Amino acid sequence: MEHENQVLATRLKWYEEQFRLSQSNRFGASSEKTSLDQLAFFNEAEKTAHPKAVEPTVEEITYKRRKARGLNKDTMADLPVEVIEYHLPEEEMVCPKCHHTLHVMSKEVRRELIIIPAEVKVVEHVRDVCACRYCEKENTSTPIITAPMPAPVLPGSFVSPSLMAFVMNRKYSEAIPLYRQEQQFVNFGIDISRQTLANWMIQGANRWLKVLNDRLHTLLLNESFLHADETTLQVLQEKGRPATSKSYMWLYATGRFGPQIFLYDYQVSRAGKHPKNFLTGFKGFLQTDGYPGYNDVTDVTRAGCFAHARRGFTDALKALPDKASPSSTVAMEGIEHCNKLFSIERTLADLSPEKRYKERLDQSKPVLEAFLSWLTIKKQQVLPKSQLGKAVAYCLNQWSKLEAFLLDGQIELSNNRAERAIKPFIIGRKNFLFSKTPNGATASALIYSVIETAKANGLSPYHYLVYLFEKLPNIDLKNLDQVDNLLPWSESIPDSCKVPSKR
Repeated sequence: MEHENQVLATRLKWYEEQFRLSQSNRFGASSEKTSLDQLAFFNEAEKTAHPKAVEPTVEEITYKRRKARGLNKDTMADLPVEVIEYHLPEEEMVCPKCHHTLHVMSKEVRRELIIIPAEVKVVEHVRDVCACRYCEKENTSTPIITAPMPAPVLPGSFVSPSLMAFVMNRKYSEAIPLYRQEQQFVNFGIDISRQTLANWMIQGANRWLKVLNDRLHTLLLNESFLHADETTLQVLQEKGRPATSKSYMWLYATGRFGPQIFLYDYQVSRAGKHPKNFLTGFKGFLQTDGYPGYNDVTDVTRAGCFAHARRGFTDALKALPDKASPSSTVAMEGIEHCNKLFSIERTLADLSPEKRYKERLDQSKPVLEAFLSWLTIKKQQVLPKSQLGKAVAYCLNQWSKLEAFLLDGQIELSNNRAERAIKPFIIGRKNFLFSKTPNGATASALIYSVIETAKANGLSPYHYLVYLFEKLPNIDLKNLDQVDNLLPWSESIPDSCKVPSKR
């Protein structure tokens, strides 16, 4: 009975821990940031002691004022300006006191931001078809010559490059579903069904954006360091699978030091064969979370994510009861070890990969060794199935991958770059919920790839898409030089596609 009571008490403690963690995730703050004062409560004396500090003779009171936010002259410096001047009529340019002529002593300026709503109009492309009157009389055959005219984005359709880009940008960049856009087009005085809008998205992606995506894929595989992540997606009409099945959207991204490329890849499962196939030909460092599916990728060195390692200790802290316990101190110690590494990384952010590599060996390696020693000790002191035990076990199981950031200055301390890049898809998923067909999911992956890569290179997604749909139908898609001129970082991209610099 004593043994049974002990087992039941342990099980009850585990369920209570899971419940507190669930409540915290549901109702608590999503941020994993912790107060520095809170982190240091277990070694406050060592943290705050300063033997060389001078004893204060008077009381000092300091405070920090929050910087006011709002528009100022600098934030509007890149916007076009329309000037409207107001003058006194000539008959009123007379002094009411002495009746002499007035002069302009200064000008009073008031600035306003105006918005010009979207306007829909029909553009008719009319070209001349020419023939020779002499040949019509003298010859049996008459040459007919037509004036050059840009090719349409979709032959036989009334969709223009700007309309195609407008719908794509609102759905995939602003997360506005097609059914809402269908309702909004009614306000413009036009009736476009969501089926038509969906067909435009699929055809525009498969006909034009796939060419650009394939070129970006080739360039991505030539890099020496990549990020990867994945998230769920529901596709209703997958062959041989129920509508409730989970599919996956995979993300692959270059590091901060290479060309900025973000590629999405829709697949029906989370099997390791998918990243293996997508990354065929890639040789270098691959940074991911702890998911073992990436182990199937060959010719790569896996790098782990310290954000996931830290998250385990953060979850352990959330799962603890309100009253502090010895476990809280252990969880805080684990968080602080991770925070020290992140603090060092912030000081190395502006360095080249070569300098980061050297500084990490000097600064980060001793912290990493101390962390490993601490983990080895705590493994013997915590319950394996508790949140804290899981956090310690995760770090030890992933240790060879976690310490891989010491091998090369390109490698990041965490995989947050990939997690941030996949967030726009997650936000969009909350609005349109699912894809109807695999064709739609594949098209979504292509469009997200182009839009997120454009944003990473400082381009406006809408203006860049307009530019692509104007140029792609009128170039040789097999000519790599012409395709490369349309890549987001190309010098031939017009300034109208670029986001104004933030001042």
